[in-house]
Amino acid sequence: MKKILLLVIISIFAGAVVFAGNPDRQGEAGAGELLINPWAASAGLHTLNTASISGVEALRLNVAGIGRGFERTSLAISNTQMFVGTGVQLNAFGIAQKLSESNTLGVSIVSMNFGDIPVTTFDNPEGTGGYYSPRFFQLGVGYSYTYQNKISVGVLFRTVSESLDDVSATAFAVDAGVSYLAGEKDNFKLGVSIRNVGTPMKFGGEGLSFLGKNPSGEGDYQLTFSQRPAGFELPSMLNIGVSYDFYLESKSYIRALGNFTSNAFSLDELGAGLEANFRNFFVARVAYKYEIGAESLDERNAYSGLAAGFSVMAPIKKGSSRKIALDYAYRATHVFNGTHNFGVRLEI
Repeated sequence: MKKILLLVIISIFAGAVVFAGNPDRQGEAGAGELLINPWAASAGLHTLNTASISGVEALRLNVAGIGRGFERTSLAISNTQMFVGTGVQLNAFGIAQKLSESNTLGVSIVSMNFGDIPVTTFDNPEGTGGYYSPRFFQLGVGYSYTYQNKISVGVLFRTVSESLDDVSATAFAVDAGVSYLAGEKDNFKLGVSIRNVGTPMKFGGEGLSFLGKNPSGEGDYQLTFSQRPAGFELPSMLNIGVSYDFYLESKSYIRALGNFTSNAFSLDELGAGLEANFRNFFVARVAYKYEIGAESLDERNAYSGLAAGFSVMAPIKKGSSRKIALDYAYRATHVFNGTHNFGVRLEI
């Protein structure tokens, strides 16, 4: 099993290196919601913790890490207030369950809420009195295998859906990852992941049909015509990250991390961050991300710049390793008023 997963991951990585970073394809991908991190702990690090991410949140960044950081079961729920002022929200639920010491299975569900949008027409530009709401939905199922607690590999399959009442598009994507730990206290961590490699999306449905005049001109009647939309690719990317823990005492440390992201359809990104863990009770995070080659704000990703966050953790019972954590993150944006992430994690 281990060898098969490694071969699959190496093959996907090779494809990513060949195709990623092509400037001629920038801006051609869709399904941008796949790039949004709904989890608060990793969002506070600008999603730069490819090497050290663990538990449910690893289902979003590096699936190889889903089996780390807890004993048996990890649950998480989150709410993201995106671009404050727009009313857009992202809600997520995830669970990671260890099947054995080495095998872990994880499932995540993410939905995007745009609120109620007024229906307008050519004849009623101020609105008809009706409302609609787009439905963006993702379901991911991931598996990881850990060898002697040092090397982990994983693969995740995700379905992506975007729909209105009369138009919809669906795609399937694969994520894969590997992580490696070294050092007396596993101080050094290395992680590599490939995300969103999958089928193209194309919209279809009755909403793309319209009534038009008979093109032959014979008879005064109308025909139904169907528009043929163009397909679009998913925003695939390759992440390479490292981190190192500087221990202050047995249960307190400062983690320095760095990450490089090669985007197939946008500018590449480079970032660094710090995470301070105080006796597994309070964790503070700060990170900065930079887009390589961006010369102006118009060329930058909305999330380039600073991110920060914190977690407060407490055992469910005194002396127990089972714990509950409250997470918060804020990411600055150069449009609107930033993004807030709120989350709750339960590790049992």
